[in-house]
Amino acid sequence: MLSAHDLACERGDRLLFRNLGFELQSGEALMVRGGNGHGKTSLLRILCGLSTPAAGEVRWRNQPIRQAHEQFGREMAYIGHNNGIKDDLTPIENLRLAAALGGRSLDQAQATHALGQVGLARCLDIPARVLSFGQRRRVALAGLMTAGALLWILDEPLTGLDVHGVAMVEQLIRDHVVAGGLAIMTTHQALALDGVTPKTLSVGD
Repeated sequence: MLSAHDLACERGDRLLFRNLGFELQSGEALMVRGGNGHGKTSLLRILCGLSTPAAGEVRWRNQPIRQAHEQFGREMAYIGHNNGIKDDLTPIENLRLAAALGGRSLDQAQATHALGQVGLARCLDIPARVLSFGQRRRVALAGLMTAGALLWILDEPLTGLDVHGVAMVEQLIRDHVVAGGLAIMTTHQALALDGVTPKTLSVGD
C-alpha cells in the first residue's frame, strides 16, 4: 500500500541517503533505524509528504503521493518531534479542531473517551500550555486514535512518556497493525509489540 522507490535526501551539501526503497502492506510495521543526524526524521517527513526527496518517489495505493494528496492526507496520521497541538486550546478542543481540519466530525463524548484512554481524564478542560511534555504527547496520541487513519507515521513516539505511557503506545501500535493498519516509526527504545515483528530499514549507513 505504501512504497518508496530510489529515494534520496540532501541537507545542504550533504547527502543523507540515496537509493532507498521499501514496500509496506496492510498489517505490517516498519522500524527506521540510524544514528542521530543520519536522516531518520528527514525520511519520515518525505514519507508523509512534508518534504520533497532529492530523487525518487513515494507511492500510496500505487499512486505518487503528490497525485493522491487528498486521499493520502485522509488515510495518514503523523506525529513528529513536536506534538502539533495548540497551547491555548484544551485537550478536547485540540482533538476536535484536528478532526475538523481533517474533514471529520468528533463530538465531545468521543474526544473525552479518547483522552480518558490515554490517561488524561483529569486534564480535559485546561489549556495545553500548562500540561507537561508527557501529557502533551498523550494529547497527540489521543489525536492519533481518533484520526481514523490507516497509516501511522511516528517519529520517536515514546519521547517524554513514563513506563505506563510506553506500554500504552506499544499496545496502540500492536492493536493498529493487527487490525490491518500500517505503522512506520523511529525510536531509540526497544518496542514490545507482542507478536508483531516490524520490518527494519537503516538510513545513513
